[in-house]
Amino acid sequence: MKDSALEHLRYPIGRFNLPKTISCDNILEWISVLEQFPKRLEQLVGHLNDEQLDTPYRPDGWTVRQTVHHVSDSHHHSYTRFKWALTEDKPVIKAYYEDRWAELIDSKIAPIAMSLQHLKAIHTKLVYVLKQMTSDDFDRAFTHPETNKLVLLKQNLAIYAWHSNHHYAHIENLMKCNNWI
Repeated sequence: MKDSALEHLRYPIGRFNLPKTISCDNILEWISVLEQFPKRLEQLVGHLNDEQLDTPYRPDGWTVRQTVHHVSDSHHHSYTRFKWALTEDKPVIKAYYEDRWAELIDSKIAPIAMSLQHLKAIHTKLVYVLKQMTSDDFDRAFTHPETNKLVLLKQNLAIYAWHSNHHYAHIENLMKCNNWI
């Protein structure tokens, strides 16, 4: 497989690109993405059978099942990071090995319904908080231990809106290629 084809499979909507200036409109758009994502994802994958769920979205990639569980796990971490940054002064967050989490038994074989339900709950809570935040709140930050850089909450919001669309596109592209939709 050519590098460009593999790059498209890995990043179907492109790599994350943070705008130089983040506007109020950007923030509202990203909150909307997070608000709608759980329902969109459930509608996309809710009817898939086990064989389809256990199909990787690209060579050497995660299965649809692992991807759904990953999104739930990752967005739970994001929610916690928001809460830490809103209640502490530039806390150092805990990183995690998402690749190792994806290999755990719950990610490999568990029904996706549990992660879809979790995603609905965590996004409901997160979106509620996001809609109450002020511009000063969005300028609060946490420190990521792998880069030792500050991440503003408005940047984290952008990352997780992109992350939602990124993994949605992984699954949607696989489904289109296999004529599942």
